[in-house]
Amino acid sequence: MLTGWVVAGLVVGWLLRRVARAAGTSVPEVSWTQVLLLALVAAILGVTAVITRREVTTARPDLLPHRAVNRLVLARACALVGALLLGGYAGHALSWVGSPSYVAEERMARAVLAALAGASVLVAALLLERACRVRSDPDAA
Repeated sequence: MLTGWVVAGLVVGWLLRRVARAAGTSVPEVSWTQVLLLALVAAILGVTAVITRREVTTARPDLLPHRAVNRLVLARACALVGALLLGGYAGHALSWVGSPSYVAEERMARAVLAALAGASVLVAALLLERACRVRSDPDAA
């Protein structure tokens, strides 16, 4: 499913520049704010994954069930969005390949950095999802 979201984002990101040029409007550019905010979201998800892992693996788990479910839903949603952003920014970067524009390299570099930040959101969300798993108790069987 995540692969499908990456591919969908890739196609939309690649078409965005072409559609904007065909419509006669300016091509949207990737700002440093977008890159930094994605990196911040990835960092928050990563810290939450570490805290969740610690809470789940203690002798007496401190994590309440409804909070674990909330974190699992957050992780799943962020994984889907991270996959879409990874593909979208990568597609936008690919649309600048071979462009004779003098700003192509700068826009392509920022789009690649944003794609990497989207990938880090995806990875951190998958780590949070994995941290929510509860180990089976061998004594209970």
